[in-house]
Amino acid sequence: MRIARLATDGGPRHAVLESDGAWRVVESPFFAGPRAAPLEGATGVGARIPGAAAVFLAPATPRIILGMSHNGGPADRALPPQAFHKSARTLADPGDVIPIDSSLGTVNIEGELAVVIGRTARRLSPADVPEAILGYTIGNDVTAVDQIPLDNQLIQVKNGDGYTPIGPWIETDLDPTSVDIVVRIDGVERAASNTRLLAYGVIEQLVYLTRYLTLGPGDVVLTGAPGTFVAVLPGQRVDITLGGIGTLHNDTVAPRTGEAS
Repeated sequence: MRIARLATDGGPRHAVLESDGAWRVVESPFFAGPRAAPLEGATGVGARIPGAAAVFLAPATPRIILGMSHNGGPADRALPPQAFHKSARTLADPGDVIPIDSSLGTVNIEGELAVVIGRTARRLSPADVPEAILGYTIGNDVTAVDQIPLDNQLIQVKNGDGYTPIGPWIETDLDPTSVDIVVRIDGVERAASNTRLLAYGVIEQLVYLTRYLTLGPGDVVLTGAPGTFVAVLPGQRVDITLGGIGTLHNDTVAPRTGEAS
């Protein structure tokens, strides 16, 4: 099933893709999240939105965004699993513009498979993990890499405005163990890889993370960039394509004078 979160006249609404390409508005797909109240008119539950008219938002609104550190390739298995936190304020929609502050040094985009949690998850066993996942989307873990030596807590590195675009929708039927990832800058392929090269897979990641904290409906885990990171400059177009999901597009721009990144 493909689940999107769409901008409508009645506010953001989740919707599922139907066989004719239209989107049908549904109540919240999360098991314990707030449910969208039925509305009268075109954006009420059950309403259909033509595919050409769909305006995609980030498909989840997480309270917690986590990313996996040193999970870029099999050699990273020599290191213990470790995660970092990104502010929920870094969330960006498909098509949003990402401010790139070149005064921070090199800024990378990182194409990643993102896990969207569907229910409250704590101390998961490997067998528990599939039922805790609503589905998967595309994540861009924007990273100011030259700030890493200055900031071992990763606040400067990972938390700029727009540093976590996700979307354009959630796929509930996807094998996360082998997903192709392609990153294009201005239409030119710059990186290509597959999730099978991650040091730690999705099940191991969620078992590890939920040992230490509770994840809830709509929370997002960025699973790692297996060589899918590319430096980006203001004014460039970024397209991240994941097999079985689609393409997440964002443009980049220099921050306005007096505006923080």
